[in-house]
Amino acid sequence: MAHNTLDKFLSDAEKKAFDLTHRKTIQYNIGKYDSAVIKGKQQFKNLHLAKERASILKKKILYNLDKFLSDFEFNFIKKGGKVIWAQDEKEAIKEILSITEKYKTKLVVKSKSMITEEIHLNHHLEQNKIQVVETDLGEYIQQIDGEPPYHIVTPAMHKSKEDIAKLFNQKFNLSPTSTPQEITLFVRDKLKSYYIDATIGITGANFIIADTGSIAITENEGNAFMSMSFPKVHIAIVGIEKIIPSLKDLDLYWPLLASHGTGQNVTVYNSIISGPRALDDTDGPDDFYVILLDNGRTNILAKDEKRDALACIRCGACLNACPIYKNIGGHTYATTYSGPIGSVISPHLINLEEYKHLSFASSLCGKCTEVCPVKIPIHNMLLYNRKESIEKGLYSKSESWSMYFYKKAMLKRSTMEKGGSSLKNFMIKQFFKSNWGERRILPEISSKSFNQLWREFKGIK
Repeated sequence: MAHNTLDKFLSDAEKKAFDLTHRKTIQYNIGKYDSAVIKGKQQFKNLHLAKERASILKKKILYNLDKFLSDFEFNFIKKGGKVIWAQDEKEAIKEILSITEKYKTKLVVKSKSMITEEIHLNHHLEQNKIQVVETDLGEYIQQIDGEPPYHIVTPAMHKSKEDIAKLFNQKFNLSPTSTPQEITLFVRDKLKSYYIDATIGITGANFIIADTGSIAITENEGNAFMSMSFPKVHIAIVGIEKIIPSLKDLDLYWPLLASHGTGQNVTVYNSIISGPRALDDTDGPDDFYVILLDNGRTNILAKDEKRDALACIRCGACLNACPIYKNIGGHTYATTYSGPIGSVISPHLINLEEYKHLSFASSLCGKCTEVCPVKIPIHNMLLYNRKESIEKGLYSKSESWSMYFYKKAMLKRSTMEKGGSSLKNFMIKQFFKSNWGERRILPEISSKSFNQLWREFKGIK
């Protein structure tokens, strides 16, 4: 199975890396992002200090995760909410289906949420004959096209405006020359009835706040606000690592998330929800459930060298900076979380043996670490993943034999000098040609080594 996953990754990466249309679209969209982020970061008088504070606080949270989660549960229940702890995807889906059955649900509206993608929520609901409608524009585009999100923040980043116009022409008979404004107005009008008719609204959460028992959601379209205001029931599904100690900590994390995620000072809509509708509230759900999901996160928490990966606030900055992501695209990773941070956490959330190759799909340039707003040393963690895969024996016999002979040759100068350049070049072609790729020319070993040239230069025998 692991071999098949790797083969598919290499095949898909090969196609995307040399798809010039795809590359043009991605470079254009990431270029727009880069320009916006430069402006967004200007709001900070001392960005380095803000990132340092955010990093230190996240470390404190991860070392006291149980305490902060317990505080959240106590304060949220006190305000009339219900907390469900889910160990994995199976438990989370079981609880969600139980809630849908309780309310005889036929229609669910859903705001953008990567964690619902992680547990394949839409698929499970549709299998139980429940209609699910994505209300974020990018997610809606991906849903009607039958594709998963391409990017953590920008689900349809790989599509040009012409691609989207063509899609809406095929699905809804809109003009193939429809503008982004026309398509947006069409979707907004179409979604109105879904908000009103849906029994349940499902969201994720950017942060869960321990001291007030609240969840915080940041967005730009207002669709999350609508998804939790109109339906009778609100379900928020959140990873346990999203906890922050206090409401005041949003003053630090919201601007960092906005500036690094979209280049804004702060996103358009920022909501703090502390429970179901109170008696004097004019709107909001009658019932509010928060599902706290583990799903492999405690596996990462238990690993000292990789624990800080859980500090991620899902801004997507590392994806946009990564030269690998820019070339092979989000779908090639075949995981919910793509790019550098996805390559760190996905092997531990899913299966290290099956997805260890993601940690090797990196240039280790360190750009991901440089742009991270919470200072996660991502490129170092990729190395730790590689180390763990070797320690667990997750390598082929051919790799083992290759490294054995390489090590043996490198340990002695006399062994290195044996054979001559022609034999060495022949052996390199035999062993490395397929891994090197058809589009790259293998390097050739010169007739004399540097050591030999140096000795000749110095007249040393």
